[in-house]
Amino acid sequence: MAKIKMFGIGMAVLALVIIGAIFFPVHRPHVVLPAEVIFHIAGFPITNTMIAAWITILVLAILFFLGTRKMRLVPTGLQNVVELVIEMLYNFVVGIAGEKNGRRFFPVVATIFLCVIANALLALFPGFHTIGFEHHHEWVPLIRKAGTDINFPLAIALVSGLFGWFYGIRIAGPRRFFGEYFRVGGMVDCFKLLIKGDIRGAFGGLFPAVIDIFIGFIELLSHLMRTISFTFRLFGNMTAGEVLVLMMAFLIPWVVVSVFYGLEIILGFVQALIFAGLTLVFVTMAVSHDDEHE
Repeated sequence: MAKIKMFGIGMAVLALVIIGAIFFPVHRPHVVLPAEVIFHIAGFPITNTMIAAWITILVLAILFFLGTRKMRLVPTGLQNVVELVIEMLYNFVVGIAGEKNGRRFFPVVATIFLCVIANALLALFPGFHTIGFEHHHEWVPLIRKAGTDINFPLAIALVSGLFGWFYGIRIAGPRRFFGEYFRVGGMVDCFKLLIKGDIRGAFGGLFPAVIDIFIGFIELLSHLMRTISFTFRLFGNMTAGEVLVLMMAFLIPWVVVSVFYGLEIILGFVQALIFAGLTLVFVTMAVSHDDEHE
């Protein structure tokens, strides 16, 4: 009985492969890293990834507008879904940053999470990479996942980095915040001792002062490297997933590609959680010195 079922499943899969290959052919994948320009507005190029990013923003705005248009004490329908998402994100942020800082950090962290996951999920809908035109004998999609354009992850990474610097300076204060990166206090003390004539004391504190400056430089470099790390992590994962789905859709339409669609959903959620979570952790670390002082 089991062998008959397996044979039936195998024949059904084979039939879908044949039907998909004959009646629903997929364009041969043409992988291009730079986003393709679709048209220009006042000389400014509009790419297919920019269109996808605008669609993502529009869909999120419409969903949250409809979900909060008629607020009820007992939520139902779309309001229930929106409140569930917001509550889960809020609890996640507060659980890491605390109630006081969590309320401050929540808008940006939640926006980053929703933007990344919505961009990943919307790219699985019909129209992305399937609607387009021929240009120089190559298929150019009208809409392409924004995460496959390095400018999109870079923009979010820059927002994440500036967000951490803004609250670090605002809460900890400019002197204490930048003091973690520019540790010149020891060198200044050495110069003061040298001016006073204490040569032995000045040279005795010179080596620790140099080490302290080097540590501050490493801290600053690591902070700047976060932006690069964030950018290429999201760009690499989104691009690899997109290429994999396109190749599977071309080789075996309608069958194996459905499995990779499921993996893309999981990947989009994980990437959104990592990006938003690391942003939250880094900004919490940036203001932690002020909390310890208090």
